[in-house]
Amino acid sequence: MSASTIKSKYDVVILGAGHNGLVAASYLGRAGLSVLLLERNDYIGGATTSQRLFPDYDARLSRYAYLVSLFPQKIIRDLGLNLELRTRAIASCTPYVSHGQHGALMLSNLEEDVSRKSIVELTGSDAEFEAMKKFYKLPRVFAEQVWDSMLEPLVSREEMRRRFNADAISRQAWRSLVDEPLGSVVERYLRNDLLRGLAFTDAKIGVFTYPHDPSFVQNRCFLYHLIGNKTGEWKVPVGGMGAVSSELERAARNAGAELLTNVDVRALNVTGKTRSVEFRVDGKGDAVGARFLLVNFGRNVLAKFTGRFFRPDRTDEGSVFKINMLLRRLPRLKAKKCPATEAFCGTFHSDEGYNQMNASYDRASGGQLPEKTPCEVYCHTLTDNSVLSPELREQGFHTMTLFGLDAPWSLFVKDNGAMRREAEKKFLASINQWLEEPIKSCLAVAHDGRPCIESKSPVDIEDALGMYRGNIFQNAPTWPFAERREQVGTWGVETEYENVFLCGSSALRGGAVSGIPGHNAAMKVLQELKVGR
Repeated sequence: MSASTIKSKYDVVILGAGHNGLVAASYLGRAGLSVLLLERNDYIGGATTSQRLFPDYDARLSRYAYLVSLFPQKIIRDLGLNLELRTRAIASCTPYVSHGQHGALMLSNLEEDVSRKSIVELTGSDAEFEAMKKFYKLPRVFAEQVWDSMLEPLVSREEMRRRFNADAISRQAWRSLVDEPLGSVVERYLRNDLLRGLAFTDAKIGVFTYPHDPSFVQNRCFLYHLIGNKTGEWKVPVGGMGAVSSELERAARNAGAELLTNVDVRALNVTGKTRSVEFRVDGKGDAVGARFLLVNFGRNVLAKFTGRFFRPDRTDEGSVFKINMLLRRLPRLKAKKCPATEAFCGTFHSDEGYNQMNASYDRASGGQLPEKTPCEVYCHTLTDNSVLSPELREQGFHTMTLFGLDAPWSLFVKDNGAMRREAEKKFLASINQWLEEPIKSCLAVAHDGRPCIESKSPVDIEDALGMYRGNIFQNAPTWPFAERREQVGTWGVETEYENVFLCGSSALRGGAVSGIPGHNAAMKVLQELKVGR
């Protein structure tokens, strides 16, 4: 649509056409409300997007988000979404050196015996395998009790705890994951440093934390990575993240929502009976009114527009380094028993031992990049090669993503360019230590001679997506229950302004590609309309 076709007022105006905004628009449009989405970028989807990053090659990379776990099947059914989320045959591969020999811990999503044998090879017995099973039963039990409530109004901490009183394992799950720091639980169940690190990695993705952090942000982050659809499995979106946003855009448009891109929002009026948005498109000013305003960006951005002071928490700082690569071929590994097609099919962990991550956190806390940079790598095209043209598939090309830990925003803000270059070198060196050849020797090369590699620091992510200090959750992950009395019974999307609701990751229970805040904001609007009748 064009700015000239916009009406003067809508039932709902949504700021930001990321996946959560599209979910909210779909629900509200289907309920018969007039909905307008305003998006600042020239594309739809926000962080949930696939892009042709290297124009010389027909390859669509998931530039930011890349796997899906937390997107509820209920939303998929409700909106009639045609999404294929594919299981990766290998869950993870963690290379190591033992007695001078290169090996790899291989965990399978399909064959438990493969995982058992690999752990026995690493540790010398199956005791750690049994311990890992007991450890991971805790988040599974937690997910059974909590997952369905993510699409319901918030209950109190006390009420949620009561739901875990059914049996001993449920009570143990609550105590271990809510009442004590995750480091204590990891250390109690597991002895091997590599396995401890593997378990704790999910507590560090995107946040700057350590095992015994008194804020418990590590516990909250861990839970978000392990409760999705009651399994915690992270699946590959066939067609890339762009397929997810395209399907959601289709659902929103079919529901009657109107979408406008390249919008520069200049001011918000959030007082009085009607909310309004002032914006510019193609250099021309315009304004639109709404009964309800849904905000699909962080609380920091809302505070800027409303003139309020934003009070972030220490745990809101993002910690991520993202590298996107297009490869001519997969690299060979030093672990001869581990073919690259298996190693990179799942999540390939590097320098993520438990003690190593404690050391890297300490060094980053002191204002320096770690000597050894913990990171993980994943190859989308080993599970779904539809993101490549037939020609590239035939030639053996692959996409590869690296996600780096202990790379907080504060390290990059003073000289982002120089620090980004240094970080890229260190993270690639982390991977190279396990390879027979440097990863750069496998990169595709553009016509102008530049290698097909793109790096993003937290500063870059903040600049591109408006996420506070590059936090991929927009702020620290929250508990799946109300932490304050006044939150009980709310949807976790409310703001201090009447009929202005958060519909993105900054809402309570927001974060990752979930659609949960979008659903919950839509339910809040429908609830208000019902009450107001």
